[in-house]
Amino acid sequence: MQSRRSFFRNAALTTAALTASPGVFSREGNGIWPEPSRDQEGLFFGISLAEWSLNQSLFGGKLDNLDFPAYAKNNFDIHAVEYVNQFFPSASQDYARQLLGRTEDIGVKNLLIMVDREGNLGETDEAMRKTSVENHYKWVECAKTLGCHSIRVNAGGRGTREEVAAAAVASLSELSLYASDFHINVIVENHGGYSSDGSWLSGVIRQVGMINCGTLPDFGNFRISREEIYDTYQGIKELMPFAKGVSAKSHEFDEGYSQNRPHL
Repeated sequence: MQSRRSFFRNAALTTAALTASPGVFSREGNGIWPEPSRDQEGLFFGISLAEWSLNQSLFGGKLDNLDFPAYAKNNFDIHAVEYVNQFFPSASQDYARQLLGRTEDIGVKNLLIMVDREGNLGETDEAMRKTSVENHYKWVECAKTLGCHSIRVNAGGRGTREEVAAAAVASLSELSLYASDFHINVIVENHGGYSSDGSWLSGVIRQVGMINCGTLPDFGNFRISREEIYDTYQGIKELMPFAKGVSAKSHEFDEGYSQNRPHL
């Protein structure tokens, strides 16, 4: 049986995210930001640990955001991390520099911040849409200080497919323009609703047409509604040309760590 450390180090399908190097998957916009480290021998991608993988420990007070990078390195031998803004006390520059100091001391790379609860970028009410865009500015600046390449955002909203798509295009264009001054990518995850429709989301990204606006395809998140699930393989095929990282996950393993229910 593999050890827990060995499994996380060697498996390609884990609850970690696989961070693609610029140009590996994308024809349309991966090309100007630094490449992530390659710690895993023989792989064409680097493995990073998404903080949400440890959400129960973080919400339960057993793990602090400042200690997450060291936890990823010491427990799983993973040297790159992806944050979730919900576990930050603030997006202040002082806090970002404190966290950066922790990661620099132990040689862990900061890759992105997943931003939630700052408003949906597909909001069709214009005032609310503008507020949502502006709420993300501080996370762009925080990501820049940490040395991240991206922030992950949500493109949900209320309205028809066409209405939410138009609002998302406007918001992503405005936010990506702001983020370009900081050399930060704005990436959208398939995260429920219309965004879990690969055709819809790829169409939105294509309309934005900016080099620093892309996707974060999630193997396990193609549920559009309670009744409708988008085809995983089709969705991944549609989103990968714009990918600047991949959220790869599986949920069920037997005692030997063999997959019982693979997502891809």
